[in-house]
Amino acid sequence: MHPARSIPSVFSVGIVLWTIAAVIAGRASWADELKEGKDSQSRLGIVVSVSEPASVIGREVLDAGGNAVDAAVATAFALAVTWPEAGNIGGGGFMLIHSPGQAQPIMIDYREKAPALATVDMFANGRTSPHLLVGVPGTVRGLQLAHNRFGRLAWEQLVLPAARLAAEGFEINDELAKSLNEVIETSRNNAELLRVLGKDNGRQVWRAGDRLIQNDLAATLTSIATEGADAFYTGPLVDSLEAEMERGGGLIRRSDLAAYEPEVRVPVHGTFRGYEIFAAAPPSSGGIALIQMLNMVETFNLRQEGRWSPLTLHLMIESMRRAYLDRAKFLGDPDFVDIPQHLTSRRYAAELAQTISPTTATSSAELGADILTPDEGPNTTHFSVIDRDGMAVSNTYTLENSFGSRIVVQGAGYLLNDEMGDFNPRPGVTDSRGLIGTKPNLVAPGKRMLSSMTPVIVTRNQRAVLVTGSPGGRTIINTVFCVVLNLLEFEMPIRDAVDAPRLHHAWMPDTVTLETGLHRDHPDAVAGLREMGHQIVPRGSRQGDAHSIYISESDGMRWGAADQRRRGWASGQ
Repeated sequence: MHPARSIPSVFSVGIVLWTIAAVIAGRASWADELKEGKDSQSRLGIVVSVSEPASVIGREVLDAGGNAVDAAVATAFALAVTWPEAGNIGGGGFMLIHSPGQAQPIMIDYREKAPALATVDMFANGRTSPHLLVGVPGTVRGLQLAHNRFGRLAWEQLVLPAARLAAEGFEINDELAKSLNEVIETSRNNAELLRVLGKDNGRQVWRAGDRLIQNDLAATLTSIATEGADAFYTGPLVDSLEAEMERGGGLIRRSDLAAYEPEVRVPVHGTFRGYEIFAAAPPSSGGIALIQMLNMVETFNLRQEGRWSPLTLHLMIESMRRAYLDRAKFLGDPDFVDIPQHLTSRRYAAELAQTISPTTATSSAELGADILTPDEGPNTTHFSVIDRDGMAVSNTYTLENSFGSRIVVQGAGYLLNDEMGDFNPRPGVTDSRGLIGTKPNLVAPGKRMLSSMTPVIVTRNQRAVLVTGSPGGRTIINTVFCVVLNLLEFEMPIRDAVDAPRLHHAWMPDTVTLETGLHRDHPDAVAGLREMGHQIVPRGSRQGDAHSIYISESDGMRWGAADQRRRGWASGQ
């Protein structure tokens, strides 16, 4: 018998699940809802995520009297069921929470940690295994900390809808069918993943309209709902995770789980064109890099140049290049590394901006020569929430790569992360291919790995104006940068700000990637970038997945824009 089987069975809690669901829903079906789709407009609350059923569950929590944090917790647990490539209980992330009249949001850091047995050079030889890549998960404790501090409804009421969804199943759309089929096809030797996420154990292909049922995950979520986060970190679910680590030679032990605690941190703060910008602080690199880039471009008149002029794109790229270089040099877990305070100052940004030529691309190798060594022969998800009182939540969490480590904990039904790969693997080796080996983000026991996750809340007069964020690995920061600039600098409607094509530069490799829409719609601008010396490579059809909410300052109307790059869903009251 699997250890997870000792918790209540799905069937034994069926009546409870239905009762809680009825209280929250108060409706017959999702199909009957109004104010839903890729856009949502409301004077009350809105939830925007990659998944329709997860967004609807979050909005139903708002309908039941919950606040934005309650809705965020419910949405996060539902995404663990409906978007398994990134929604999770076996990963970690960052949450920003802002209440009207509050000077600044608070940040809950529930990023994964390295196990106590981790060593600085454990990946230096280039060889690893999925189990060694698993960091100590932070999601469940992080969500409970947010609920303990701000939640209004009972914890069970927020987690049980996800358990019901897993037990009863839900109809998958074409995007999820594609995602599941891809992971199944490339994981034929992974029996547990095939059993849990495969259609007929992977013998059939998933299609839109099929129903995905996850009984093991339902039982795990029921245990978390009834016993709280302790069920995952010190209770009956610990046995199944510890057994999984022993099977695969992983490093996580019972003591690592018991010792894990999320942190409450002060978010990174900056201003732009009269707005207050708040974003995730280290161990996320997102907030510092975003503020640096905004500070640099604010020294130029981008609006006069036009959104799609070659000069505007050039200045954005050069700002990205410099911010990502500083990311490599200085950023890591603040509990282990002293982060320079000047990085987000306007004076420092002005100095960096003065090094930008208006006509010529900078050489990344020359710019970062002090850390560059000679060459040797991402998936995440974001959701945004606002409630009728104006409390806003911006949450980004992840398993790292698509479906994380692809390890499904036997009998417990959930996927584990592969976040240890976010540490710098080879001490002292930083090359032009993008490998970083600088000291701030080297492996250490109990250390949080550096992240690019960038949940953002923009405010003015202490009220939220924009809630946004994105998945996408190292592209996350630049995706958020594009959305914020589109709205605040170029005054695009939120739908256009989310839809507009995006670009990315990460210092190394010294290339610019562009979404295909930018190539298609603005060929003259792309040609201009090439003339300046930028090395352009196509990215493909999509960069990021920025589910966003804009709040009108004039009348308080809320506009939810679900990014259609992955068929997101906005659900408003």
